[in-house]
Amino acid sequence: MPRRPADISRPHYNVIFAVLLIGISAYAVLQSLVAPVLATFITALHTTQDTATWLMTAYLLSASVATPILGRIGDKIGKERMLVITLLALTLGSGLAALAHSVGLMIIARVIQGLGGGLLPLSFGIIRDEFPAGKVNSAIGLGSATLAVGSGLGLLIAGPIVAHLNYHWLFWIPMILTAVATVACWMFVPESPVRTPGKISWGAAVLLSAWLVLLLLAVSEGPTWGWGSPKVIGLFAGAAVCLPLWIWTELKSSAPLIDMRMMRLPTVWTTNVVAMLFGVGMYTVMTFLPQLVQTPRAIAGYGLSASITQSGVYLLPMTIGMFLLGIAAAPLAKRIGLKVVLVLGCAVSIPAFAALALGHSQGWQIYLASGLLGVGIGLAFSAMSAIVVQAVPASQVGVASGMNANIRTIGGAIGSSVGASLLATGVTAANPIPKDAGYTHVFWLLAAAAVLATLAALIIPAVKARPAAPGAEPAFDEDAVVAAV
Repeated sequence: MPRRPADISRPHYNVIFAVLLIGISAYAVLQSLVAPVLATFITALHTTQDTATWLMTAYLLSASVATPILGRIGDKIGKERMLVITLLALTLGSGLAALAHSVGLMIIARVIQGLGGGLLPLSFGIIRDEFPAGKVNSAIGLGSATLAVGSGLGLLIAGPIVAHLNYHWLFWIPMILTAVATVACWMFVPESPVRTPGKISWGAAVLLSAWLVLLLLAVSEGPTWGWGSPKVIGLFAGAAVCLPLWIWTELKSSAPLIDMRMMRLPTVWTTNVVAMLFGVGMYTVMTFLPQLVQTPRAIAGYGLSASITQSGVYLLPMTIGMFLLGIAAAPLAKRIGLKVVLVLGCAVSIPAFAALALGHSQGWQIYLASGLLGVGIGLAFSAMSAIVVQAVPASQVGVASGMNANIRTIGGAIGSSVGASLLATGVTAANPIPKDAGYTHVFWLLAAAAVLATLAALIIPAVKARPAAPGAEPAFDEDAVVAAV
């Protein structure tokens, strides 16, 4: 198929944005679609609980590697080109998962789907390149909100899809969306005007992949294998060796994969600290809150005996809140600044987690906490991404936003693993249901993480906007962002 003419007029940025949102939505839904119906996969694929968890672990590991690396490759060879490749991989992975009848093939499909992690940094880079200066923050905010909402939507729709269709449609629907987005991206998203010169440091890519995989595999499998097991200790030791080697390689490279000077920028590293702590809360609550409300009260003495579909309904206030507040974050930031919006988002999450820790035996308590979490996540997600994009040169938007997203994922993996260990206390083969006190401890842990995230957000320094592209007008002036610092 021939490429479109190079001299064709550039599409309106709203057309570009619509294409980006389709891809982000499909990727976000795939992040959370499997977790609430894991029991269905155990039965349908004739596998065990431990093996089935690899449907999530494989996706997590693949996305953690792909997110920063594909973002950086896009900075160098063209974001539009890499976005088409990423969407195509996501489409093929979803199609393979839809056709899979064995757990091995499904795990391979989930690895391919994880390559969709590159969508976020590539999309944010395209927004920075293509959008009018005053529209950049709003677009990034809505893109971030779409990612958060898509994760919540996956929890909401998984039950009805499995109940009325079958598990194959959990992947057919995202595959259709990403196929449409792939064609639309090829047709309507223009070539990137901003490129980073130099070769790609593949040695750094290998070391980055190594320490990420070793670390995430250790924290993901720690509750199952045992934190003191030789395998987990060996994985942590390997990550501890590969991480400093990766940093040393990047510092010595004339064309680093990830510029350590950029990562050391005060605005970048402080926002990344917030990202990790906030990731602990967001991803962990999405993992364990559905499990809590699905617990049969008659057997466990707690829980709401909800079905998979009903558990998604309990999270509906969170999904709605993430969407509405994600949209409202950018105009709010123009008034009070992105930093204040981020602080508010983190702070609102504290009473939400505390409320769950203090009481989670009634439906209204879950709805209330879910709504507060929607407000907090919607504000924080949007502001966090916009701060990072505004803090770095246009040529490094892809890798900077990719690492920020990756650090959130690492936080989520750590939080989920520690939470699983807390819930496993007192669980036996004869009594496999966690104790109610385990959930209370998990929610207090998340409240503590939200407190630390709020404190970290308070120390984020001033952001000075950089030009969107050589010769282009400056991006949205962030003086308002830092006025409250």
